[in-house]
Amino acid sequence: MSVLEMKVPSPGESITEVEIATWLVKDGDYVEKDQPIAEVDSDKATLELPAEQSGVITLKAEEGDVVQVGQVVCLIDVDAPRPAGGSAPAAEAPKQEEAPKAAEPAKQEAPKPAPTPAPQTYATGAPSPAAKKILDEKGIQTGQVSGSGRDGRITKTDAELAAVPALGGTPSTATGARTTTTTKLSVLRRKIASRLVSVKNETAMLTTFNEVDMSEIFRLRKLYKEEFAQKHGVGLGFMSFFTKAVTRALQMYPDVNASIDGDFKINYDFCDISIAVSGPKGLMVPVLRNAENMSFSGVEANIKDLATKVRDGKITVDEMTGGTFTITNGGTFGSMLSTPIINPPQSAILGMHNIIQRPVAVDGQVVIRPMMYVAMSYDHRIIDGKESVGFLVAVKEGIDNPVEILMGGDERKGLGL
Repeated sequence: MSVLEMKVPSPGESITEVEIATWLVKDGDYVEKDQPIAEVDSDKATLELPAEQSGVITLKAEEGDVVQVGQVVCLIDVDAPRPAGGSAPAAEAPKQEEAPKAAEPAKQEAPKPAPTPAPQTYATGAPSPAAKKILDEKGIQTGQVSGSGRDGRITKTDAELAAVPALGGTPSTATGARTTTTTKLSVLRRKIASRLVSVKNETAMLTTFNEVDMSEIFRLRKLYKEEFAQKHGVGLGFMSFFTKAVTRALQMYPDVNASIDGDFKINYDFCDISIAVSGPKGLMVPVLRNAENMSFSGVEANIKDLATKVRDGKITVDEMTGGTFTITNGGTFGSMLSTPIINPPQSAILGMHNIIQRPVAVDGQVVIRPMMYVAMSYDHRIIDGKESVGFLVAVKEGIDNPVEILMGGDERKGLGL
């Protein structure tokens, strides 16, 4: 018998261990070569593990196990014969129904004597001072409460029990399920948590805010969205405008497009923009390489491709590393304002938010415009307030006036039409 030992391949540089997230096959299954047999979580991405040969598989690790790169996780018997077409399981013999039992005559119970009512006294239905205070505070009449004290007096406990139903429940009973579920965080989620905490602890993070007028972008999308989609095969979204505005601002303020390494600052002469995308395993940040050289259609096409890979679990580690600046859009979930957290080792991040029709003053007149708050969090160790505010104002200029600032005054040419 020839047995192949399948070992965990290295998902990328500096990754030494992964977690078996899900086995896609069962122990003893026959697998085909290159068939995905498992999903493994690293601290950067979720990857599929394909079978290296065809054969019968024997699993050597459980779901949730953390295994080292190079460790054997399953065996494949490559000499095992390919199974013939599976047959349907034999139908279970119908269970023989038991003959219904003859109804037994109902037993006649002797009538119970009616309880003797408790004697009424001056204390019956009268609350104690503590009980009266509770009932008065909750607006409950004494006639609505049954007293359990001596001679029917309403006690403090009676008043408390009567007050809780008025608030929607009782101390001893609760409506709805009260179960709890404990689930181990994935390697990816644990790594994200660790990185976010380290950012808060190790950087001098500060956030500055501004607002942008989306009127011109709305006009351009309404006017050209169909023609743009027909020519380029992708929709004209908001992200291409913000990406172009950000790359322009990064070239104007190079310290924002930098990172810190110990006592040194590293500046980049390219703009690799990380775009935050929500996927099944959490928030991923695939990177647009050299976004400063992309057209509007190029940005949209690349974002669409990367977002599809994230949602399908096909994104690679290389596609998520090396960004110099991040854009995140909480507005897709309805966020009005937030303080985004820097994506290390980057030094700044731009947060987009939802678009609200708001009254604003334009040339001395109050008008209704589609407005968005934008937030920029930055590492104050290498980015001063002047650069951060200037950068965000440059982004605002590009969004408020995209034709002149981002398209050179020719909107059709700028959109590649």
